[in-house]
Amino acid sequence: MNVMPLVSVAWLYLLLVASVQAQDAGFPDLLQRVKPSVVAVGTVMPTRNPRGVFLGTGFVVDDGKTIITNAHVVDKPLDGVRLEKFAVFYRQDQRENMALAELVVVDPEHDLALLTLKDVRLPALAIADSDTVREGEVFAFTGYPIGMVLGLFPVTHRGMIAAISPNAIPVLASRQLNLKMLRHLNAPFDVFQLDATAYPGNSGSPVYDMSDGKVVAIVNKVFVQGTKENAITHPSGISYAIPSKHIKALLSSR
Repeated sequence: MNVMPLVSVAWLYLLLVASVQAQDAGFPDLLQRVKPSVVAVGTVMPTRNPRGVFLGTGFVVDDGKTIITNAHVVDKPLDGVRLEKFAVFYRQDQRENMALAELVVVDPEHDLALLTLKDVRLPALAIADSDTVREGEVFAFTGYPIGMVLGLFPVTHRGMIAAISPNAIPVLASRQLNLKMLRHLNAPFDVFQLDATAYPGNSGSPVYDMSDGKVVAIVNKVFVQGTKENAITHPSGISYAIPSKHIKALLSSR
């Protein structure tokens, strides 16, 4: 019996395991560099208690004053009469901070939004080429899964790219169709399905390479069975993310 092929396969397997272990070993250090770029996105109102309200997650890119999040995170109109403004909340030097932000561009088709910070500059994440992402690869994402319930401490999960598929999810009956679904069916674009549990507060979380921290996508929704409350009590473990090429297009549209 020729054992050479078996030896070769075993050797390749050992190399793969060693590569994964090396990546995992370096990830804690990388995570400490990523977390300062992940913020909570919300609003502040002087006369409200609490003054700050959490809406979702965002992350810093480009010049350190640019925040990327989901369009659905910031789609509620501000109460101008009561001086409500967009803001980001972040932890720096063991202290909780808040900075005012301005909504600049919204891309509802790809569920993306861009805000700019007014008075601060934060560490930025680099954007990777999402066209190189393959099914079976594993990435991390960091955000605020259930809002401020856990405090201003970003939480990190990781998951495999389970599928790259059109964002148009089939429906079982015509009565389930709406205008938004019809638009997606007419012009679908590919999204990443993650084999990972995300929660409503994770909307806007960066999905990034665990070796260099470059962003390949942004979490924008989870698959929910039944009521919306089930997203927290009975998560499906199926999440979706918008590829980063659409973030690049949003940045260039300013």
